[in-house]
Amino acid sequence: MSDNRVGEPENTAEVPGARAEESEIRADEAAVAGAGGPGAGTEVSAARAEGAGTGAEEEALRPHAEDAFAHELKALAAADDRPRPARWNLSPWAVATYLLGGVLPDGTVISPKYVGPRRIVEVAVTTLATDRALLLLGVPGTAKTWVSEHLAAAVSGDSTLLVQGTAGTPEEAIRYGWDYARLLAHGPSRDALVPGPVMRAMSGGGIARVEELTRIPADVQDTLITILSEKTLPIPELGQEVMAVRGFNLIATANDRDRGVNDLSSALRRRFNTVVLPLPATVEDEVDIVARRVDQMGRAIDLPQAPPGADEIRRVVTVFRELRDGVTADGRTKVKSPSGTLSTAEAISVVTGGLALAAHFGDGVLRSADVAAGILGAVVRDPAADRVVWNEYLESVVRERDGWKDFYRACREVSA
Repeated sequence: MSDNRVGEPENTAEVPGARAEESEIRADEAAVAGAGGPGAGTEVSAARAEGAGTGAEEEALRPHAEDAFAHELKALAAADDRPRPARWNLSPWAVATYLLGGVLPDGTVISPKYVGPRRIVEVAVTTLATDRALLLLGVPGTAKTWVSEHLAAAVSGDSTLLVQGTAGTPEEAIRYGWDYARLLAHGPSRDALVPGPVMRAMSGGGIARVEELTRIPADVQDTLITILSEKTLPIPELGQEVMAVRGFNLIATANDRDRGVNDLSSALRRRFNTVVLPLPATVEDEVDIVARRVDQMGRAIDLPQAPPGADEIRRVVTVFRELRDGVTADGRTKVKSPSGTLSTAEAISVVTGGLALAAHFGDGVLRSADVAAGILGAVVRDPAADRVVWNEYLESVVRERDGWKDFYRACREVSA
């Protein structure tokens, strides 16, 4: 049986970062890079390798987490003296610190990547240290993808082993594909096989990511059952299988509003430990998240430096929370909720767009007029029903609120 197993390690006591057992499968990837077969993902790794040391990641519009926060990960690794699971770059404690933020003994400040209950992060991290996969579940905009990426970056130093789930995601995207020119010329062989992200994670002891799992057709989802239960990926065309090495695990994300689209089978759901990411608990938490992300995104797209605009950020967050909850912050007035989710991610988008307007077409100061159009677009998804909800909210809540006259006028102007 062992003769047919691909990628099985000879020495399970190998130190983290040393991945000699990957050599065979990496050679195969190099041979087929750029072939474009289903499941191909090696172009990303090749591009990153080519740009290493050249500052190419600094020119990226959105660098991978392991590149954007490389100095923090390096400082954590140097200060981390706690036990690390096989092939983990950091201990579970250090991974949690990377996500939640803190100050290291040498004074290095670790910025928080996730603002929320500490126990949620601790459960997610410890799940990855077990033989169960992790499912991050929540409404749209609760940072599921963001947390998934940073977990993979902190654990294995590579967040790019990604399968993006859609209604058209084929089975090959999860398993493997073929270089069809070689397949037709020479038949099935290791040289003709194109490893997918999950296969590469299995052979290298890394973390694979599957985004929007419930968007993937049910029969394709179930491809993961053998991978997660038996920790093997059969290659029947070659009479071989890829054995997952220690360190391998999988993080999937799903929106709980997608229930009924492609629900997970009970067999697959049992293979996951589900962690629900909640919406920010307080206005202050959500304002802090929006302000941090807007600042990061503004620097990434070279927006001119401007005053923080804390008042407008708080207004946007307050409007979204009240419409989302169906009641005003003081609990005195019930309001109707629109059809959209009005998530934190949408608030970030509205404020970022407003800053761009203020920077390029205003005086650089974020004002109500800069965010009004963005709020209208986020709230009014259904032109008939949502417009009624929005107009009622403006007249019954915003109009009567002290200090919000300029915001009310700006919103009425764009809503006319």
